[in-house]
Amino acid sequence: MSNENIQMKMEKIWQDTCGSWENCTETTIQSFLAKSEESNIDPQYCMSWVEQHKTQIPEWPAVSKVSLDWVNQHTSTGSPISMKDQDF
Repeated sequence: MSNENIQMKMEKIWQDTCGSWENCTETTIQSFLAKSEESNIDPQYCMSWVEQHKTQIPEWPAVSKVSLDWVNQHTSTGSPISMKDQDF
C-alpha cells in the first residue's frame, strides 16, 4: 500500500472517530489510534500526523499525554520491536 493510500485511509479513520481537530479529545484520540492499529497503520505514524495539527486541538497537552500512553501500552516500548532485538 502506498503512503498516499495509507494517508487517505488514516484521514478517513480520523473523520469517523474525531471528525475535526476541535473534537479531538482524550477519548476520540484513543478510538482513532485503536482503529488505525486495527487497519495496520502504525499508531506512531498517526500521532506524528496529528501532532502537526496540535495548535488546532483545544486540549492538546491532555490529548498528547493520553495518546503517548496509548502508544506506549500498545507498542510495548513505544517503537516496533523486531525479532533481532529479542534476547533468546
